[in-house]
Formats: sequence, C-alpha cells, structure tokens
Amino acid sequence: MLFTLKKYLGGMMLPLPLLLLIIALGLALLWFSRFQKAGKILTTIGWLALLLLSLQPVADGLLRPIEERYPTWQNTQKVAYIVILGGGYTWDPQWAPSSNLINNSLPRLNEGIRLWRANPGSKLIFTGAAAKTNPVSTAEAGARVAESLGVPRSEIITLDSPKDTEEEAAAVKKAIGDAPFLLVTSASHLPRAMIFFRHVGLHPLPAPANQLAINAPLNPWEKVIPSPVWLMHSDRVGYETLGRIWQWLKGASDEPGEQ
Repeated sequence: MLFTLKKYLGGMMLPLPLLLLIIALGLALLWFSRFQKAGKILTTIGWLALLLLSLQPVADGLLRPIEERYPTWQNTQKVAYIVILGGGYTWDPQWAPSSNLINNSLPRLNEGIRLWRANPGSKLIFTGAAAKTNPVSTAEAGARVAESLGVPRSEIITLDSPKDTEEEAAAVKKAIGDAPFLLVTSASHLPRAMIFFRHVGLHPLPAPANQLAINAPLNPWEKVIPSPVWLMHSDRVGYETLGRIWQWLKGASDEPGEQ
C-alpha cells in the first residue's frame, strides 16, 4: 500500500503533471472565480516553467551534474558479478525481445552485457519484481533479452522479488554477500543507488549507463525549440530529486543533497 501510494504521489510531483496541475488551477480561477490575478499568475508560472524545462540548455544543465557523478566504467578491475538494476518494461512475446525493455532498461542491459564480456566467467544479475498486471518480472524480462543476445542462461541470475532500489540492494547482498560486483543503472539513478547499496554494507563499483545530458554539439534549432525529449531529461531530474528526499527521510543518507 505504501509503495503504491509513494508511486502515485511521486508521479504527480514530477514536472509535467505538477505543472499541468498548476496551469489547470490557474485556468479554473480565471474561468470560475473572481481571483483573476491569481489565476493569471499561476497560469503564467506553469506555462513558463513548462517551456523552460522543455529546452535543451535548461534540461541538460540540470541533469548533467547528476549524471557526471560517476564516469563510464573502463574495466579497471575484474569482478565476479554484474548487477543490472530493473527499469521500465513490458512483455509481449510477439515483439522483438529487446522491444520489451522500455526507456532506461535497454541501455542498462547493453552496458551490462558489454561489461560481462569484458569479465569472462562473471555472472549477470537482473533485479526487479513483476508489475501487477504482468506475469513476467522485470528481472526475467531482462534475462530473456540477454539470452536473445547470446548470454547463456547458466550465466544469468534473476532476483524477482525487489520492488524498488532499496529492496534490490538487500536482495543482492543476500544473493552474493561481499563478492565484488559492478552496479549498472542509469547515470542519473546511480548516485542514489550507490547510497542504498552502501547502506546495506556492500561496496559496489559504479557503472553508469543511459547517459542523457548532451555535451556534443547540437544544431542551433535543437537548443531553442521545446521538445518532449528535453522535458523527459527534466523529468529525470525531478524523479531523482524526489527519490533523494525520500531516501533522506528514511534515513539511508545524511542529507538530501548528499551523493
């Protein structure tokens, strides 16, 4: 119940739903009340914020400091396990296997397989429970896609019970103890994930994937035209900021801004 409530409340506090709610409140005041000035202020604030967060320089400027916390892993230490944290997924057997890994999940898996190939004899560990309406778990979906890309099932471990990163950390500790391992997740999620894993006494080696904030040159118009792509980058900032606040409230770290 708490997990579901956290997801609903957290989802409504992300940039797009929150700003749409602010704009809707402003419009309601304009149409159905005498508080015209307040309505104009709320509508204007919501629209301007939505515009700014949909621009590449703003969105990536906010996201880049989070993603650059840990550099790409360069195979400087051999490990026994590569842990790939679960992300968005579905499961439709009629689709190409990799199409079932949504948004952040496929880049995580790709990086995990790259690191697995660089560490002969290591095991791939996939984590994540099943969505309520899906008979296949997040972990199993990742394992099936990895198999389709040539990873033997004997080299894969699935942890099907964890529902969030905190539970993933506990499940990994129970499964492998103190063995060295690479922790693969989205670059924006990795700082928060590292805290959870260290909190249970593990010493993960950070391996970021799915970097989004662009440093390479862009066409001039891509920097000034609002796009849902850049808004998604702002969404990642909002999601991880809320996650860090929740992590702090639960006592997994000392302060909201700590990474």
